Amino acid sequence: MSHSHGGMDMDMGSSSSSSHDSMHMSVFNNDMMTALYSEVWTPSTPGAYAGTIIFLIFLSALFRVLLAAKAMAEARWLDAEMKRRYVVVQGKLPVSEQISRDDLSKRMTLTENGVEEDVFVVQRTRQIYRPFRLSVDPLRALFDTIITGVGYLLMLAVMTVNVGYFLAVLGGTFLGTLLVGRYYSAPGEH
Repeated sequence: MSHSHGGMDMDMGSSSSSSHDSMHMSVFNNDMMTALYSEVWTPSTPGAYAGTIIFLIFLSALFRVLLAAKAMAEARWLDAEMKRRYVVVQGKLPVSEQISRDDLSKRMTLTENGVEEDVFVVQRTRQIYRPFRLSVDPLRALFDTIITGVGYLLMLAVMTVNVGYFLAVLGGTFLGTLLVGRYYSAPGEH
């Protein structure tokens, strides 16, 4: 039974063990001369391969350090924003009066160490968006750009399907998380 497929004749009736072997795909390889990022970066000696592995461990750990640094910067920016003073414009109600007139706010008494204080508990009805800040937003964008770039470089290293490169990325991730993982716990970031 012969079929023509795109100008090639394929004999579908016969199958041999050699054609079955050529269809077997290996998931990982352990070739020391696997190119990383370009043909120029192809280790040709065991020392060059070890250097490439060390670089990937460092890059993976750096990825985790960048995630921790961004989380710490975000916390610092939020603290600064919460401490920022706002000016009440003439003719507008102060926030305290707006809250007291709001039907979603409830007046309660807060007691701590024997001291009582009257407070308002307010329910937020809509999402509050932070304003653009020239001192914060370009740095946030730079952090995200660098983190994305390093993440893609690590992905490309793993996509070479070299087992050494793969284990180096995992090892660097472990090392980086061990060193700075306590400084960030943002769900959804990886």
